[in-house]
Amino acid sequence: MKNIDLTKVKKAHFVGIGGIGVSAIARMMIGEGKKVSGSDSSDSLITKELEKLGAKVFIGHNAKNISGDIDLLVYTPAVNEENPELKKAAELNIPSFSYPEILGLVSKDKYTIAVSGAHGKTTTTAMIGKILIDAKFDPTVIVGSLLKEQGSNFVAGKGKYLVVEACEYKKSFLNINPKIIVITNIDNDHLDYYGNLENIKKAFGEFVAKLPEDGYLACDPNDENLKEIIKITKINIIDYTKIKTDFNLKIPGEHNIKNAQAAVAVAEILGIDKKSAIKSLNNFFGTWRRFEYKGKTKNGVLVYDDYGHHPTEIKATLKGAREFFGGKKIWCVFQPHLYSRTKLLLKDFGKSFGDADEIILADIYAAREPKDENINSKMLAEEIVKNGGAAMYMESFDKIAKLLAEKAKKGDVVMTMGAGDIYKVGENLLKN
Repeated sequence: MKNIDLTKVKKAHFVGIGGIGVSAIARMMIGEGKKVSGSDSSDSLITKELEKLGAKVFIGHNAKNISGDIDLLVYTPAVNEENPELKKAAELNIPSFSYPEILGLVSKDKYTIAVSGAHGKTTTTAMIGKILIDAKFDPTVIVGSLLKEQGSNFVAGKGKYLVVEACEYKKSFLNINPKIIVITNIDNDHLDYYGNLENIKKAFGEFVAKLPEDGYLACDPNDENLKEIIKITKINIIDYTKIKTDFNLKIPGEHNIKNAQAAVAVAEILGIDKKSAIKSLNNFFGTWRRFEYKGKTKNGVLVYDDYGHHPTEIKATLKGAREFFGGKKIWCVFQPHLYSRTKLLLKDFGKSFGDADEIILADIYAAREPKDENINSKMLAEEIVKNGGAAMYMESFDKIAKLLAEKAKKGDVVMTMGAGDIYKVGENLLKN
């Protein structure tokens, strides 16, 4: 494992500073009094917040952004080796670490609670963080969204505990040194990297193997995708589904009850009183872009936003929305994330929108991928229609917002969904 003494770093530069994980480490280093700079392809709420805290943010990646006095470069796994800033740092012999590698160094000296899984890990991480904060454990928390109470994806704690969201993409989580692992579930995501579900399960098996003998694995042992991992695991397994509690959660959906059960399991491992943990969870208001209430338009349309971008997440969120809103009309505005995911899971996506009354599809958000002419949102619309859904494709956010302004009536619910920038549709609707 690569190493660097982070206490000696005076100036750090972050490639992809607007990313939810990378920005958390940038916040941590600003809090430690280090000089921080970084670059991203566009500005965002996160980059603006970092600038307010004192970071120098460049829009666009350019070798000129790298100066010789930088002690450390941290980069997102989404950039490739051809990135001009990475190349310049190599020329100048600046130590360069990926975000997961830095996370590994941070976790080495902490009692680390790592929350992994295909779905629900952000909410579960935030829930555990809240329980520990309320219990005065003073934890450090790194989460893949913005915590509502703190308005940040990073909480700087002085205690020995680190609560961290552990992402499986490119086996990133193998850099972390955990004492407790939570696995919410295992599903067929990130197939652009893993190829198939078997490889994903193997990666989770490798992650669990990192636990020390006195470590804990909190999971649902009856989950088909977890059974092989359970068989070869010798450490303490906690079945969080056996935790019977009467939650009164402020965020809807059966999936969030499971997330809350997992959080209580961790609280019990750490000796936190169960009643206190449940009280914390009943006062948990969710995180940014997770079934987030954005506001009400002038004509009484409710606007929500959710990060869900995998068929399982979409189905669970819309099911929760249907339970929550009853007979209200639900408009789902979905932006597919990645050509590869849309193509590989097209049939699953087609069956995921059953609880929405009207589905509007924006163009695919390419993120890290080059354009693929063999897949598009029109094809997804056709797949949803085949499964009985009312779906249409619209080529611009402006047109979508205009249609919603004209057609959505008082009491209707508009839910924007996707991991890209689809939330802007809801924001435009509320502005206008």
